Amino acid sequence: MSPSPLPDGDIAPGDGLLPPSVARGAQQRAFGLYIHVPFCAHRCGYCDFNTYTAEEHRGVSRDSYPDHAKAEMVLAARVMKETGIAPRKLNTVFFGGGTPTLLGPKPLVELLQQARDTWGVAEGADVTVEANPDSVTGEELQALADGGVTRVSFGVQSANTSVLAVLDRTHDPEVVPLRVKEARDAGLAVSLDLIYGSPGETLEMWEETLSFAVALEPDHLSAYALIVEPGTALARRISRGELASPDDDTHADMYLATESLLSAAGYGWYEISNWARSREQESQHNRSYWNSSDWWGVGPGAHSHVGGVRWWNVKHPAAYADRVGAGASPAHSREILTAHDQAVEKVLLGIRMREGISQDDVAEGTSGFIAQAIGNGLLEGKAALAGRLVLTLQGRLVADYLARELT
Repeated sequence: MSPSPLPDGDIAPGDGLLPPSVARGAQQRAFGLYIHVPFCAHRCGYCDFNTYTAEEHRGVSRDSYPDHAKAEMVLAARVMKETGIAPRKLNTVFFGGGTPTLLGPKPLVELLQQARDTWGVAEGADVTVEANPDSVTGEELQALADGGVTRVSFGVQSANTSVLAVLDRTHDPEVVPLRVKEARDAGLAVSLDLIYGSPGETLEMWEETLSFAVALEPDHLSAYALIVEPGTALARRISRGELASPDDDTHADMYLATESLLSAAGYGWYEISNWARSREQESQHNRSYWNSSDWWGVGPGAHSHVGGVRWWNVKHPAAYADRVGAGASPAHSREILTAHDQAVEKVLLGIRMREGISQDDVAEGTSGFIAQAIGNGLLEGKAALAGRLVLTLQGRLVADYLARELT
């Protein structure tokens, strides 16, 4: 199975240089770094991320990858300097994948040090590493913490072994409490990623997973509805009739149960799929995406956004290595967002947030729709009187519909 194809766009320049417009207002924008580690020990049946198992590396080793990623950081700093962007420290660093911890803690800490040497990392920055419960040990978590990582995000997905089997996940739920304890002992904040709505999963099974997760008292929880991506092993099983397709009504019931259980446990939502114990524990890196801040994505297939220009790297690790090894930009294609594009994105992304959006940001002629949405209990009336459009709980279930109507 191949990962999903890259989006369309204009061919990116070989030197990676950005248009001068990106420098305007750059000092007022947060700046983050995403490092994509494209390796997995096993491909999960629902995954269409740009990841590769050992059999799919085709001559590209995990050992050589960190040097390629470091080379892109050096190139990124040069591009930003030549574009006229003054140096900015990183507000966030996020190691995603794939399974970053397959590299081991030493290469990850060295990559973080390269980021420090290249840009600097702001005091109190959110530095997160994704991990599977069976891809890291307590000693390795301590080494990550000692190296400057502040948070680990465990891909738990479910506490039910039958659901994990449908998703082709390899870990045993019983190891999760141990990993959470080891992370806490190391001084790391803990986030748990969950997925609901898998074929065969009942509401009761999902509530048991939520109770399992809450009992571990993580600082942060993400809960995503399963999306069956075309071309995945899971999609093929559903098309053959081996598994039932996820049901939208069940997804809605599960989401409502999630909000009920998590809010009762002291977690507050700050984005449709994300909850935290406090504002300090919200994922600042994810917020940078939703706020259209600047971030540079390092690695094969990684996406970047700086000052209204978005681009994405070549996907295969071998092609990526060839480009950065030759001193060229690994960017494959890019798009320069128009003012209208940026205005639309501000609504599409901002409406998902707890604070919502300003009524000044929506399209003209939508006042009637807004009044109707308030009357139907989808937008908060009190917030609207103050000039903000904020989703109610019922509104969160139809956020995409509301966003389309408001743009």
